[in-house]
Amino acid sequence: MIQLTDGALSAVRSAIEGAGQPVEGLRIMVEPGGCAGMKYMMGLVSDINPTDVVVERDGVKVYVDEPSLQHLSGTTVDFVVGLEGAGFTFDNPLATSKCSCGKSFG
Repeated sequence: MIQLTDGALSAVRSAIEGAGQPVEGLRIMVEPGGCAGMKYMMGLVSDINPTDVVVERDGVKVYVDEPSLQHLSGTTVDFVVGLEGAGFTFDNPLATSKCSCGKSFG
């Protein structure tokens, strides 16, 4: 299953609070693309699909469609702040390769 670190949880919570409209949670999915073959996609959602898998931590819900789940099982999502900026990172044990930016994998 997908896990959110404390940093990711805080960042998602801040994004939801600042959305200015009702939000159900965060959608994480995988699509073909990126320089390594598959890319991570994320976004706040107000409409959910009843077939989504829902992961909840401390009141924050993460929605994953079933096709993406096969690529994300065991992934830990973090939010890091560094010299090059801030953003989400993915520690995916199923990835056999990844690009240098960390946003796509193979």
